[in-house]
Amino acid sequence: MLGQRNNTPWRKRLPILSDWRGIVQRVAIAPDAADAPGLDDEGRLKKGRLCGLTMGGAIWVLSWPILIESLLNWLVGMTDTIISAQVGVAETDAIAVAGYLLWLISLISMALGVGATALVSRSVGKSRLAVANAAVGQALLLALLSGVLVGLAIFVASAPAGNALFRVHDIELEGLDPANVSLALERGRIAAESFAAYMRIIAIGTPMSSVLLVGIACVRGAGDSVKPLWVMIAVNAVNISCSWLFSGVDLTRADAAGVQQVWLTNPSPLDFGIVGVAWGTMLAHTVGAALAVLVLARGVGGVRLLKRRLRLHKHTSMRLIRVGIPNFIETAGLWFGNALIVLMVRGVGATGGALGAHLIAIRIEAVSFLPGFAMSMAAATLAGQYLGAGSKAGAKRAILICLGISVTIMGGFGFLLMLLPKTLTGFITSQPEHLAMTPMLLFIIGTVQIPFAVSLLMRGAMRGAGDTKAVLVMTWVSMYAVRLPLVYALSGIDLPLPGGGYLKHPFLDEPSLNGIWIGMSIELVFRAALFTGRFMQGGWSRVRV
Repeated sequence: MLGQRNNTPWRKRLPILSDWRGIVQRVAIAPDAADAPGLDDEGRLKKGRLCGLTMGGAIWVLSWPILIESLLNWLVGMTDTIISAQVGVAETDAIAVAGYLLWLISLISMALGVGATALVSRSVGKSRLAVANAAVGQALLLALLSGVLVGLAIFVASAPAGNALFRVHDIELEGLDPANVSLALERGRIAAESFAAYMRIIAIGTPMSSVLLVGIACVRGAGDSVKPLWVMIAVNAVNISCSWLFSGVDLTRADAAGVQQVWLTNPSPLDFGIVGVAWGTMLAHTVGAALAVLVLARGVGGVRLLKRRLRLHKHTSMRLIRVGIPNFIETAGLWFGNALIVLMVRGVGATGGALGAHLIAIRIEAVSFLPGFAMSMAAATLAGQYLGAGSKAGAKRAILICLGISVTIMGGFGFLLMLLPKTLTGFITSQPEHLAMTPMLLFIIGTVQIPFAVSLLMRGAMRGAGDTKAVLVMTWVSMYAVRLPLVYALSGIDLPLPGGGYLKHPFLDEPSLNGIWIGMSIELVFRAALFTGRFMQGGWSRVRV
């Protein structure tokens, strides 16, 4: 009767809300468990480090170490940015461009890592540990060889690349007074020299960086995210401490009025500046590579690095390369597109500062997508292992749960980026150029953190499932058909012509860093829709690795 009180206890009226243990149990059980040879009767994996865990338990075991590890990695990049900002505007611009070159250096390692994660996780899911061991040995061997070749190329190309990237063109100096002309030329020279010195040292450590990345990918594919965390804790400790001590700079911040304040004095007598940052990074990667090899030599859930597997094995190597090549092409295309955007950012203001503001905004925003990255890595491992165990429903369920967590957390961080952009910027830099430009960039990117979470999670999950060809196509379409045209249309940048001179921008009279970021943000929405469509279509779950 209307208005009559219901005296039934709330636990009986709302059984779904009260029986949380039942919810977790129901989520853990895959409806196709009976037809999945790699799952037990309750839909749980029967082999590997995730053996016997519920879905929620497996996600937690995989994600929290990756989140902490990613936070530590972010702290390294942020430390480099903070140190360079203390040294000067030109040095920050140099580090900004070097960051994109470091991404280029890691492309091959990342591709091998994707192949290793997919092959190891599938092999563990099928209880074929011998195949997993072969994949580990071949992945590390290929990582070392490719690292040597890439390092040599970067070492040779560092000086010419620095001179080309930071050369100030005559058209950029038009309309400037003599003082600003001198400032622009001097900053261009300092940036080029700093870039070349930094990259030469990084090139020496490239083989170790490659072994570190691929070794960690193998351990994660075996279902262990804790040991990579300990490895990266050591890497970060060496990197942060050595980079700061070798640089010789004090750490400062800007208050609300833009006044610089020293909050940590450097006790070291050394004063190597940007070169010190590079030495710290190289030493850290060497330590990390040794630790990653040691972890695999001792074994992870039955997966082990064996000496006899370090001889080239054509069949296993080709399997790794076959999965990794689409990822390499995908990320190479992604890198090249973003490199073009960096060149556009380079054209915003002849006296410098735009590249540094661009980098600082990326570093701050990275805090937002760290949880999304952790969820994407967990989804990648679970998708691979559940598909290897014969459960498409289990793989889909893992992806959806990780997606919900990612969207919730990244959406909250996006709100903070919009609410406190000036405060966040002031913690990183006290340079006036950065304080003037960075806050608006943070506000812009904060508005699209939810679609960014969707694209990040789906992309990682499909990679783990081995659907790298579809990821390649979607990434290239999104980058070259949407992002680059939008960024150029909103950038106001005049394009240099091969024969000399510039092509005047057809829409805007002045360069706009904000316009560049608006274009990138719109593309993130399109990318999210593209990857969501592929997920709903289901082709990712039918790929053979």
